[in-house]
Amino acid sequence: MNVYWDLFITFFKMGAVTFGGGYAMLPMLESEIVERRHWASKEEIMDYYAVGQCTPGIIAVNVATFIGYNRKGILGGIVATLGIVAPSLLIITFLAAFIQSFAELTAVQHALNGLRVGVCAIVLVSIGKLAKSGIRNLFGVIVFLAAFLLSLLLDVSVIWLTLGAMIAGVAKQKIGGKQA
Repeated sequence: MNVYWDLFITFFKMGAVTFGGGYAMLPMLESEIVERRHWASKEEIMDYYAVGQCTPGIIAVNVATFIGYNRKGILGGIVATLGIVAPSLLIITFLAAFIQSFAELTAVQHALNGLRVGVCAIVLVSIGKLAKSGIRNLFGVIVFLAAFLLSLLLDVSVIWLTLGAMIAGVAKQKIGGKQA
């Protein structure tokens, strides 16, 4: 039972102190799961991020589910998922009761604007860390730039970009025999 409590509390803390959605949680997930608790390697967490991005839902919730499942099976996945979403559910429920009464206050609007900027910085740091460990060679640079430009300039869906990158990786492995 202690392992389940550890899973729940670990992900509850991450869910409670990370603002800005799933991508904002990625640096904390890496720090806590890889470096502090050793529940996954850097390569495994990158795989969890990739699969978490490809599956429906919030990436941090998906990653928590994968880690919980990897640690303690289906029940571990459920416990980790509940841990990471519980703070959001509690906070949103509380805010929903009061949001109309203070949303128009200038101080609240400025606080939210500042929070948005801070979250952008956190997401950029996550992108930098992911790029350092995910782009390993020229092929990776080419796939990254192609996906980035297609997304930015042509607004290609993430689904197609992900599928294209997967196909390119498999083709590279079949043709070149090396890891993409």
